[in-house]
Amino acid sequence: MEQHLIALDLDGTLLTDNKTISEKTKKTIQNVMDQGHIVVIATGRPHRASINYYHELGLDTPMVNFNGALIHHPSNHNWDAIHSPIGIRTAHKIIYICQKLGVKNILAEVKDKVYLDQYDEEIMSIFQTKNDPITVGGLQSNLKEDPTSILIHPEEEKIQQLRDELDDHASLIDHRKWGAPWHVIEIVRAGMNKAVGLDKISRYFHIPKERIIAFGDEDNDLEMIEYAGVGVAMGNAINELKDVSNYVTQSNEEDGISIFLDNYLEVSKHAM
Repeated sequence: MEQHLIALDLDGTLLTDNKTISEKTKKTIQNVMDQGHIVVIATGRPHRASINYYHELGLDTPMVNFNGALIHHPSNHNWDAIHSPIGIRTAHKIIYICQKLGVKNILAEVKDKVYLDQYDEEIMSIFQTKNDPITVGGLQSNLKEDPTSILIHPEEEKIQQLRDELDDHASLIDHRKWGAPWHVIEIVRAGMNKAVGLDKISRYFHIPKERIIAFGDEDNDLEMIEYAGVGVAMGNAINELKDVSNYVTQSNEEDGISIFLDNYLEVSKHAM
C-alpha cells in the first residue's frame, strides 16, 4: 500500500470531549503507523498544550502548532522549523482595540512563553497556563517580543463587533473563533493556517496531495481540509467544514478517526 500522510486536529477531532484519546482510536493510529503511514498533529494549540498527546501516540514527526504559525519537529531540533509571529507593532494595535472595546482578557504567547493582561483563574485553566511560566499584568508594557499568537476572551455579545474591527487589519492578521464552550478569538499572522504547515511537511516526506488525509471540525481546519486530497470532517464539525470536505465521518465521541481510517486504509485487514 502507498504511504499516506495523516494530519490530525486535536480538540473536537482526535480528542474526546473530556480531552482524551480513546483506546480504539489510539490503537488504530498505532496500526496505521506500523503499516508505514505518517501521522502528524496539526492544531491551534501551542506546543506545550499538545506535546503530551504527541508522546501518547508515540509520534516522531513534525508538528503544526498555533494554526501554522509554528511548524517544528519536537524531537529533532535540526529540522528546518518555521516560526511566523505577529509583528510587535501590530500586536500592540490589536491589544489597544481589544482594551478599547472592553474585552474580559487578552493572552499573548511567544512560543511557550505566556503573557496575560489580567490575572484570571478561568482563563488560566482554559489555556492550560497554571503550571507554565506566565507573566501577568500590563500586556502593553510586558509584551516586548513578536507574539506567535494573541488570544482574546471577549464578552459574548461583543464577539461580532470585535471581529468586524479586526477585519480592518486583514492584511496583517488572520483571526478565528474557537468552538463552544470557549468564546475565544485567536489571532495569528496573516496567511498562517494549518495548510501551510501540511504543505511543508508533505514536501519533506515527498507525499503528494492525493495521499494526504486530514481530519478536522472547526473553521481553523478549513484550509487544511481543502488542501488535503482526502479531507475528512468529523460528525460534530461545523457545516462550513462539512461542505468543503470529501468525506464526513462519525463524531469525536464515536471514534470517527478510527472508523474512517479502518475503512479507507483497510487497517484491520492489514493488521491481521
